[in-house]
Amino acid sequence: MKDTKYKLLRKGIIYDLVGMSTMLIPVVGPFLDILWAPYAAKKMSEMYKGTQGKIASIAVFIEELLPGSDFIPTFTIMWLYTYVFSSQKQPVPQTIEVEVNE
Repeated sequence: MKDTKYKLLRKGIIYDLVGMSTMLIPVVGPFLDILWAPYAAKKMSEMYKGTQGKIASIAVFIEELLPGSDFIPTFTIMWLYTYVFSSQKQPVPQTIEVEVNE
């Protein structure tokens, strides 16, 4: 569980950095946000399932489209909400042992 949890954090930080980097490109940056917003929303909904994931994907979509809001680390905030501040217990992935007979 911990490994999966921190993989999500790493991916989220990378996605946040990519989203923020468009702010550094003069003139072209806002147009790149138009392309990045749907991709970021799709990735958010894949990373976080259920209603919370859908809400977060809408939030990241809007955040990426709004001018001047690229500095907000939406993926990292969602990770913090899910694993640090949420009172809901996150499900523990179950491992299934498979025996192969030859």
